[in-house]
Amino acid sequence: MDFTLEVIPLPVSDIDRARDFYRDKVGFHVDIDQEVMPGMRIVQLTPPGSGCSIALGDSIWDMTKGETVPEPGSYQGLQLCVADIKAARAELVERGLEVSEPVQYAPDDGATFMYFKDPDGNGWSIQEYRRRVTEPLHQLLAEQADKRPR
Repeated sequence: MDFTLEVIPLPVSDIDRARDFYRDKVGFHVDIDQEVMPGMRIVQLTPPGSGCSIALGDSIWDMTKGETVPEPGSYQGLQLCVADIKAARAELVERGLEVSEPVQYAPDDGATFMYFKDPDGNGWSIQEYRRRVTEPLHQLLAEQADKRPR
């Protein structure tokens, strides 16, 4: 059985401000922005090319059975991957996002990162993974699925 990670609820203090930030500055696509049941609004956004979305909502945490409710800005280490970090940075800066300069920790593919925070302080990194130019993730997943016994 496949278990796919497709949605991550993200704690924010202002849904509209967060939606606008992720849509306009980071370039995520707004998939859903509606009241899904009385009193529960959900905004779901997906990064271009991703199979995983973030969900913003004013009542999301009421539906989970956790001991604590995460505070806006408490998520750190969320990670996006790109094939060309310099091109990605130029695009994000052009949109008005404050993003760090790329930092190369080693010459290996996958060892270059840059960082930004959303308006609440949730922290993101962007990893350059140059193999994605010739080996897109969706292609690798399709090949893996074709090799499974049926």
